[in-house]
Amino acid sequence: MNGDEKLKILPWKMFLPMFLLVLTWACGYQLVGKDTHLPPGVTSIAIPTFANKTYEPGIEVPFTQAFLTEFIRDRRVKVLDKREADSVLEGTIKSFTFQSVSYDQAGLVSEYQTTVVVDLTLKRQSGEIVWRENNLTEKRWFRTSSAVLFNEDNKTNAIRETGALVAERIRNRFFSNF
Repeated sequence: MNGDEKLKILPWKMFLPMFLLVLTWACGYQLVGKDTHLPPGVTSIAIPTFANKTYEPGIEVPFTQAFLTEFIRDRRVKVLDKREADSVLEGTIKSFTFQSVSYDQAGLVSEYQTTVVVDLTLKRQSGEIVWRENNLTEKRWFRTSSAVLFNEDNKTNAIRETGALVAERIRNRFFSNF
C-alpha cells in the first residue's frame, strides 16, 4: 500500500468515532432519572400513614410502606417527617373488596380477585392542594388453598403487591408526567 492509499483510508477511520458520537447525540440518548416534573417548591415530601376507610384491618400499613419505599428508593425528593417536609402526600384507602373469580370442578373457589380504591392528595405545608388523584383502582388475583392460613397469606401478599403497584404508578407519574 503506498502513501496515497493510506491517506484515503485514514480520514475515514479518523472520523468514524466522531460520526458515531454525533449519531448517538442526535438519537436523543440522555441520562434519565434526574429530572422531575413536580411543581416548583416541592423538594421534600412526607408520607403519613394512610387513612383506612375499609373493613380490612391493617390494610393502610402495606400501602404506606410501599409509598415510603418507592420514594425513598427513588431519591429525587427527600422523604422527611411531616413537620420538616415542604409537602405532604396523604392517602385514603376508600374500599377493599375480594370476590371469587374461578372455581374448581367441585364448585369450590380456586381464585379470588382483590380490588382496592385509593384517593391521594399532595399538599403544601400551607394546606394548598398541589395535586389530587381520586378513585385510583388496582386489582390483583390470588389462588386459594385448602389451608386457611395459606389463603390469608395469599390475600396479604395480594394486598402488599397492590400497594407496591399503586406506589410505583404514582411515583412514575410524579417524576415523568406530573
